[in-house]
Amino acid sequence: MIFISCVNGIKSNSPTSSLEIKKHISPPYSIQDTIKTVKPIVVGANITSMYIPFLENKKVAIVGNQTSVIFRDSITNQNYVHLVDSLLSRNIKIKKVFAPEHGFRGKADAGELVANGKDIKTGLPIISLYGKDKKPSKEALSNIDIVVFDIQDVGVRFYTYISTLHYVMQACAENNIPVLILDRPNPNAHYIDGPTLEPEHSSFVGVHPIPLVHAMTIGEYAKMINGEGWLGAKLKCEIQIIPVKNYTHNISYSLPIRPSPNLPNDTSINLYPSLGFLEGTTINAGRGTEMQFQIFGSPDLSIKKYDYAYTPKPNFGSKHPKHEGKTCYGKDLRNIKPLDSINLEWLVNAYNNSNTKEKFFNTESFTIHAGTKKLEQQIKQGLSPQEIKSTWHKDLQKFKTIRKKYLLYN
Repeated sequence: MIFISCVNGIKSNSPTSSLEIKKHISPPYSIQDTIKTVKPIVVGANITSMYIPFLENKKVAIVGNQTSVIFRDSITNQNYVHLVDSLLSRNIKIKKVFAPEHGFRGKADAGELVANGKDIKTGLPIISLYGKDKKPSKEALSNIDIVVFDIQDVGVRFYTYISTLHYVMQACAENNIPVLILDRPNPNAHYIDGPTLEPEHSSFVGVHPIPLVHAMTIGEYAKMINGEGWLGAKLKCEIQIIPVKNYTHNISYSLPIRPSPNLPNDTSINLYPSLGFLEGTTINAGRGTEMQFQIFGSPDLSIKKYDYAYTPKPNFGSKHPKHEGKTCYGKDLRNIKPLDSINLEWLVNAYNNSNTKEKFFNTESFTIHAGTKKLEQQIKQGLSPQEIKSTWHKDLQKFKTIRKKYLLYN
């Protein structure tokens, strides 16, 4: 069963910018007139009247992190309360919290195991879904009537929150527990691109055969997981979706809270699909700086070709960054025009200008990020970015057809 109440409208940042509104107006209407009629986006968590009835007198588990909030100010999104705190204040019986990669409060490094524990503020037990177990156990769900999933995603296959969604749905389906999804916008929903994951390279960094950038919200993606039979053993998870109001996929959405330690702003989120490939190479993608996924570099890149330099150091987002304490030569992309497709030029040029080509790829890591071995082979064979991207076209068209069946928004 899917519970949906969707209000169609123009997707907007909070506050709405005149530049974005211009795309949707024509004379004789003025920008000022249009601003008055554009409604702000309202995330699923904010529509409490639609989901509190599902939770009353139930034993509830929350799958969430620092982004699981209810905004008190719908215009600026600067004032908010955590979903757990709000539900507890309404006497909802929360029994435990399941934490994804980076932990419940979003402070763990990428790839760092998250330990079980107890939330200092609420005293609730926290069960890690990024430790030795990626899937809730039967025991962990034994005293739960309903699971609430509320995490801000960024719409990229190797961003592991959709992998957590898969395993939560699978565990709940096996134990006949419904999942309530509080939907949020996808900041990379304006395009679909990248290589499609091949099943033999499935991992927690990519579970399903989808392109790198899929342009779906968590709610839409949950529908696809069910509809495509990806839970296995003919399982279907009972899902109830509280959709986002006044939202479409067509206009950029600025995240008020960083979704993970190394995605600090809109630019990093926009560049993440393109620069994430570098995680499986000798290139540092800005970890160990305050410009994560906005710059890249390596001591092995030619100083004659790359004139930007920086030195990665331990910080909030990375305790031991790649090339820690070494001068890296590369590019500063902070002022680049926002992308509406994956940029392969930076990856291809970095390989071609590396002083240590034979060590450039960490094949295992690069393959699970790319979802295929073909990309590394194509780069080594000297194919251009355009030639490589042309090989994605057939799979992308197939995915777009499948995706249409599960959309909640225009």
